[in-house]
Amino acid sequence: MQTPDHPNSSADALVEQTVTSARLRVAPDIVRRLGEELNPTMDKGVLELVKNAYDADATSCRIELQNTDKPGGRIIVEDDGDGMTPNQIRDKWLVLGRSSKSTSELTRLGRIPAGSKGLGRLASLRMGTSAYLYTSPKSNTASRYKLEINWPEFDEVDTIDKYLLEIESKSLTKSRRHGTRIVIEDLTSSLGRTPVKRLAREIIMLADPFGDNPIGFKPELLVSEYEDLEALVRNRYFEEAELHLHAEIQENGEAIAQVTDWRGEVLFEAQQERLTRNIDSEFECQGINFDFWVFILNQEAFLTRKSTIQEVRDWLSEFGGVHFYYNNLRVSPYGNPGDDWLGINLRRAQSPEVRPSTNTSIGRVTVLDRSDALVQKTDRSGFIEGQELIQIRSFVQNSLEWMAARRLDEAEKRRSAAKKISQQRSTGAKQKIETAISNIPSKDRMPLETAFKSYESARKREVNVLQREVQLYRTLSTVGITAATFAHESSGNPLDIISRSLSAIKRRVKKLLKVEYETMLEDPIDRAVRAVKSLSVLSTTALNLVNHEKRRRGRVELHDVIIEVVGTYEYFLDGRDVHVHTHLAPGDPYLRAQRAAIESILANLLNNSICAFENAEVRDRSIEITTEIVERQWSMSVSDNGPGIEGISKSDIWLPGRTTQKNGTGLGLTIVRDATNDLGGHVDAIENGHLGGATITIELPILGC
Repeated sequence: MQTPDHPNSSADALVEQTVTSARLRVAPDIVRRLGEELNPTMDKGVLELVKNAYDADATSCRIELQNTDKPGGRIIVEDDGDGMTPNQIRDKWLVLGRSSKSTSELTRLGRIPAGSKGLGRLASLRMGTSAYLYTSPKSNTASRYKLEINWPEFDEVDTIDKYLLEIESKSLTKSRRHGTRIVIEDLTSSLGRTPVKRLAREIIMLADPFGDNPIGFKPELLVSEYEDLEALVRNRYFEEAELHLHAEIQENGEAIAQVTDWRGEVLFEAQQERLTRNIDSEFECQGINFDFWVFILNQEAFLTRKSTIQEVRDWLSEFGGVHFYYNNLRVSPYGNPGDDWLGINLRRAQSPEVRPSTNTSIGRVTVLDRSDALVQKTDRSGFIEGQELIQIRSFVQNSLEWMAARRLDEAEKRRSAAKKISQQRSTGAKQKIETAISNIPSKDRMPLETAFKSYESARKREVNVLQREVQLYRTLSTVGITAATFAHESSGNPLDIISRSLSAIKRRVKKLLKVEYETMLEDPIDRAVRAVKSLSVLSTTALNLVNHEKRRRGRVELHDVIIEVVGTYEYFLDGRDVHVHTHLAPGDPYLRAQRAAIESILANLLNNSICAFENAEVRDRSIEITTEIVERQWSMSVSDNGPGIEGISKSDIWLPGRTTQKNGTGLGLTIVRDATNDLGGHVDAIENGHLGGATITIELPILGC
């Protein structure tokens, strides 16, 4: 197809035609703008250079920030990677917008490239007035190449092709280590604590948390102004772990496991039959090892430790979970934040005692696979779910189950021994009292015997009451565990599949039926969508309420708890046309307690009001939460405009199992009463308060506001 020289040229005779060559040219300002867009903050610019070191198969990378808390500082990023030849510098490193990296192609050491833009590197170099590159290639460590970029001079040229760069070559008298050193001088902006903290957290996500992988990436951050952030990248806390589980499949196919304590003393050992149950065939992979460290994050456990609980907790928040190393290469997403591929948190929800979570443990599975039994997905994110991966997962889970069973067995033995000792002491004390009474003259003995029998009778009644309460809370625990298990199972894939399927059905049916859709199917489909949303919120709420971190004693900001719980219930309340109005007293009242206790009080009071509305024809459903502070007493009143307390006396509403609700448990207000009493407060009720419905008021002593 021919293109006319001019819109009207087809009507004219061609007399003369000439062609002038031209090319697109780029002004220097474009590089500056690209830098601002690609690396809007200084920490992202430094991180881009660190990623380049990672992609160059460096095992060590030193990031030094000198006087960067103000403009004019210096950044040095030095690695022991593959380095570059002059041709690689000219044809790859200096080429804007073209990257030789591909996430589908692994590096020499088998890494998935971390950077892929090709622009980010030069954009990062613009953070100062000048940048220097020093590099020695792995193929020729006796040569060193230098490149300098002076950005003020660069900005003076009309187009970037007019700014010539010189690659200096230098022959060394003896070979040095290969790698690259980048120096950025005279920074145009400062790099304060907040961006350095972001940089530190990004760097450690590239690092090998275990430190003993010969080809792992080991970055080092040097910034004298913030030594604690240096430590965040540098420190590892395996020696602070309470327990270390090591399990392996030996060359002969036999499985063994051992648990040691923090002193290195062996606690438990297991053999083949406990570790390979439910595994039918032999392992094709060789060298399967599983190491797992469990931390007990309480003050008592850390009394004699070198590190603080917060340091370990921060470290685990970045690295917690079980990572997967395949032929010495870490494979994502296993062990990434949010990827609990072994179901550790689910098993803790099902049986909380002596089980760790991904927040209190770190582990790794290492596999040497010379027969390619494991097949990675095409996008390099994990393995295809084949038989070998299923076997490895089963072996690791069996090892965790074995350790949990042994720890639980030990805990039961300790409880049994403590119970036996308590009974022996009680019996001994009783015998001493009876002996002492028998030695008293008979005329004085009768009143003492009568008093002692009365005491024994009262004590037995107290024991019976306590036993009933223990059973009550065992029942509550069972309910909570069941809810948490359901929430964990349903919050992920099943609900996601239903939600996406409903969206697809809605989209396709709406397209096919058009007008008929609104009259025939819109309402039922929307109801199904809302129901799925309710289940999703229920799952999140249940898991949030049983979070073990909330059962730790600490400072509890009472008004923050109210705001959070009301926010959690927001979807349920909206779906039932219930409006919550909060009137919080001025100040920030707090006490020292378990956050879960305060949450359980408010959650049960909200549940009571919601259930009251369900059994009554009430319009404009309303719940009011009001707090007051008088000296060192904090009170919270929860009122609603439901039917109030009816069909049961006010004194009986606190008794376990007493309820007028058709499907009620009668446990909600019992929990409110017991939790309030445990916090040193008291609770009261008004059958019909100022809104017409019930008003429940709790009062608690506080430490301040």
